[in-house]
Amino acid sequence: MNIKLHTPKSLKTGSGLSSWKQFMLSILATSISIVLTFGTAAVIDNNKKQKEKHEIVMMVMYDMYNSLKSIEEADSSIHKAMHIQLQLAKDTTQFKNLWAELVTNMPTAEYTETTEQIFSSSIETINTVGNVLFTENVAEFYQIRKKYKTLINDSLTNEVINKTSIETVNDALKLQYKSYAMVSGVLLAKMQHLLAQCQQIMDVKDNELEAYRIKREQMENNISEEQQKKIMLIQEVSELQDEIDKAKKKLNLK
Repeated sequence: MNIKLHTPKSLKTGSGLSSWKQFMLSILATSISIVLTFGTAAVIDNNKKQKEKHEIVMMVMYDMYNSLKSIEEADSSIHKAMHIQLQLAKDTTQFKNLWAELVTNMPTAEYTETTEQIFSSSIETINTVGNVLFTENVAEFYQIRKKYKTLINDSLTNEVINKTSIETVNDALKLQYKSYAMVSGVLLAKMQHLLAQCQQIMDVKDNELEAYRIKREQMENNISEEQQKKIMLIQEVSELQDEIDKAKKKLNLK
């Protein structure tokens, strides 16, 4: 039995082929549109995440940097106290002159825990950064910062002000700064290392951190100026109201 295959008339004339091409072009155009739409959205989303990541990293390292500067000053104050002791040991007649300087020369590492709380309390923030080693280093830095406050700031201040009555040269020379100086030096060196490592991990250069510091401090100064303007405005309005009240009293209005 012979079977004959017949070509459809639409294909013979080419109209079917044309429709097929149009159909394929339509699919291709749709596919490209979908790819461009989702691809563009993905790029925008990725850029947004990278920007958020960079801002979090800079915010944290700025906080670490400021903490270190404050702790470096605290460490310096301990060494200064030891030099005062040395002066006193060499010339005990200087006790009255050096007494106030010795008592008030306490290590005061000042910082806020706002950034630490933001970084540590939000798993979303940590996920945005997306670097385990950076997160661990930051956490360790903040732990050491707390330890510094307890072992150095609070302990030494408590010993000098509350426990010891510095009334004589002997009292002043009995203060043992050596152990505080050694512990302070070790903790400070560790914190400096952690900050440097964080910069290396996240590829943040010194000049970039410095630029961010300047930007933040300018913003903070602007906020302070705005607050000062508000205070002045309130004061001006209050003074004006006082003048109005005084003038009204003279009129004896009922």
